[in-house]
Amino acid sequence: MKRLLLIICLISFIIPTHSQEKTAEISFNETIIDYGTIENGEDGKRTFEFKNIGNAPLIFSRIISSCGCTIPKKPEKPILPGESGIIEVEYDTKRTGLFQKAITVNSNAKTPNIILRIKGEVLPELEEDEKSGKK
Repeated sequence: MKRLLLIICLISFIIPTHSQEKTAEISFNETIIDYGTIENGEDGKRTFEFKNIGNAPLIFSRIISSCGCTIPKKPEKPILPGESGIIEVEYDTKRTGLFQKAITVNSNAKTPNIILRIKGEVLPELEEDEKSGKK
């Protein structure tokens, strides 16, 4: 009987300790940014805002894009619990046409891999006559 009581006590101490493990958790304001229709050469920088809603520092190990035309920039310092941050993304707006790109975010968060997306359309570059208003 004492043995059974000892086992029950040990289990009751181990289970709560295990469930209180500290983990970072990331929450994005949005996971898709729509550039809409933009001019050729227009500013291609956008930001994804997020917050660490976990109880451990959030550390990004790698942020990569599906194409060399999209350059993501990861936060260099850990994001503490309750703090917010941004991931900057720059799309090369010299590339004409519709685009849809994925940015893969790797971190120590509860969900370690998250896919962010950008999409839009870049209009063709205006001819010299169109720029100056001549017809």
